[in-house]
Amino acid sequence: MDILLLGGSKFLGRAYAAEALARGHRVTTFNRGVSRADLPGVEAVHGDRTSLDDLHRLVDGRRWDAVVDTSGQQPHDVATAARLLRDRAGHYGFVSSIHAFADWPALPVDADSPTHECAGDVGPDQPFANALKAGCERALLDNFGPAAILNCGLLIGPHEPIGRLPWWLDRIARGGRVLAPGAPGNPLSLIDARDFAAFGLDLAEQRATGRFVTTSPVRSATMGELLDACRAATGSDAEFVWTSDETLLAAEVAPWVELPLWAPVADGWHGTWNADPTTAITAGLRIRPLAETVRDTWTWLQDGGREDVAYRQLDTPLGIDPAKEEALLGG
Repeated sequence: MDILLLGGSKFLGRAYAAEALARGHRVTTFNRGVSRADLPGVEAVHGDRTSLDDLHRLVDGRRWDAVVDTSGQQPHDVATAARLLRDRAGHYGFVSSIHAFADWPALPVDADSPTHECAGDVGPDQPFANALKAGCERALLDNFGPAAILNCGLLIGPHEPIGRLPWWLDRIARGGRVLAPGAPGNPLSLIDARDFAAFGLDLAEQRATGRFVTTSPVRSATMGELLDACRAATGSDAEFVWTSDETLLAAEVAPWVELPLWAPVADGWHGTWNADPTTAITAGLRIRPLAETVRDTWTWLQDGGREDVAYRQLDTPLGIDPAKEEALLGG
């Protein structure tokens, strides 16, 4: 197949490119060429998706069997690309997010859950909002037609740029008493970017359409299993000090950022790890063992991966201050 990746050089896009090349497909990537290098073996076209001239240069005289869009954030930009590619591609796979669902993270969601109200024709350069992903979905369907929409869960694995799993690996590698949030049996639902990409390419090869909540099954892992896997991968002597949600919240520990991947079992958070991936599992999504992802991520970090990790979510640094952690540990 001839595949166009809108993105294609960073984390999930890179995973798509690597998997597509491994399957023998011909891959064109379209990105600005500034955040990461494109993989050897792809045809790299550099440009800005917000530039109509750059898009016309990309598509002029070209046709692809499938398009995968890992970089669409603004409905206006998705609509423009969808219109240009409507008669130049047989399949369009759009990487959306569970953020597009109106009830998430307060409530569990599935493929039939309502999405945020956001029109597909809003103007360019909208300020960041979760609802924009829902608008991107509408822009695609309005301007391309039936497509595969993959509502992405929490991605982990090698080349993760934000640094949620890398932060835990680095903290646990230092050893000693480690502040562990909640209880070891509290559920997680994570997906390796490589598994996501493999599933997305399966859909492209089948020219499948519809909505797919793409994450691991509900309660497929726990926080205890994640931290144990980090300890095993790093060979650490870390001792986990499990601390209740109530204690952490009372100490003003910020969920999700000060202790990455921690979502308290509390009002407003009950749906965090309860996105139902039945549509994707039924369509063939395969999830590798969590311990494998953790090991591979640690290997990547040791091989220089830290240079590519921001250790921040948007403008907020990840990780708890060591003095604050020590105080909560009673040190």
